[in-house]
Amino acid sequence: MTYKVLVPDNVHPSALDVLKAAGDALEITARGQIPRDELLAEIGSADALVIRSAHRIDREALEAATRLRVIARAGVGVDNVDLPFATERGIIVMNTPDGNTVSTAEHTLGLMLALARHVPQAHQSMREGKWDRKSFGGVELRGKTLGIVGFGRIGRAVARRALAFEMTIIAYDPFVSAEQAAAADVEMVALDELFRRSDFITLHALLTEDTREMINAESLAKMKKGVRIIDAARGALINEADLADAIKAGQVAGAALDVFAEEPPGPNNPLVGLPGVVHTPHLAASTEDAQIMVAVEAAQLVVDALLRGEYRNVVNPAAVKA
Repeated sequence: MTYKVLVPDNVHPSALDVLKAAGDALEITARGQIPRDELLAEIGSADALVIRSAHRIDREALEAATRLRVIARAGVGVDNVDLPFATERGIIVMNTPDGNTVSTAEHTLGLMLALARHVPQAHQSMREGKWDRKSFGGVELRGKTLGIVGFGRIGRAVARRALAFEMTIIAYDPFVSAEQAAAADVEMVALDELFRRSDFITLHALLTEDTREMINAESLAKMKKGVRIIDAARGALINEADLADAIKAGQVAGAALDVFAEEPPGPNNPLVGLPGVVHTPHLAASTEDAQIMVAVEAAQLVVDALLRGEYRNVVNPAAVKA
C-alpha cells in the first residue's frame, strides 16, 4: 500500500529526504507553502500531513481530510490544529518538542539581554549618527530574580543558561514538583508569588483557555514595579493593550516580544514601536540547526506512524485509543 503525505508548508529539505527514503511506500506532495484553497483541495487524498505554523488545520480542513490518519507538527505548538475535532475523527497529532529547545532558550536570553541593556535602541541611535551614552543605561542580570512561567523543556533550558548569569531562578508550573525544580537549582512558587518577586518574567507556558491573556491588568498590578517581561512562547498569553498601558504608566520597565496575538501584528498593535519594547518577528526557533532537527523529526514521526504503527510525541492520546 502507498500512503500519501502532504507537506503544505516550507520545511527543510532534510525532511523530504527522510520521506523519500521510504521509497514507493510514500507518495509525497511538497511544493513549499501553498495557499489555503490548494490545501483544502489536496488534503482529501492525504494520509498524513507535515506542517509548521502557517496553516490552520481547523474543522473545515479536517472535514475535507477524509483519509487523514496523522499530523506531524515540525515544532512544538499545535494551537493551529483543532485538537478536539482531530481526536473525534481519530486523527493522531504529534509534535517535535526537542528540536527547537536550545534555539528558543538562546533567543530568550538574547531578548533578555537586549531588553536589559537597550541594545536595539542604542544600535538605532548610532545608525542615526549619534553617540549617546547617557540615554541607554541598563541593568545587570546578575543578582536579579528571573521568574519562569512554564517549566518544561524550554523553561528548564532557559534556567540553566540564566544560572550562568548568577540570577536567582523561580518558576511556576502546576505540572512540575518542587523536588524536580530544586534538582535544577530552581525554586517552585505560586504564580502570584512569582509575579511579586520577579525582576524579569519569561513566558514558556502552553496556550490554553487557562493561560490565555494570563498577563493582564490584574496580574500586571501584582508585579514588582519596573519588572521586565519576555515572551518567546505564544503572543496570546499577553493582553497586549494591558501590557502597553502598564509600560506607559511605568509599572513595567519594558518588554521583549518574539510573538504576538495576531501575526504579523496589525498597524494598530499597541506594543509595536512603543518605547521600551524590543520585538522580533517570531524568530525563536528560526535557526538552521533547529529547522533541520524539527523537520527531520516530524518526517520520521510520519514514517514510523504510517509504516510501523509507532506513535511518539502524541499530543492527543485519546486519538490513538480511537
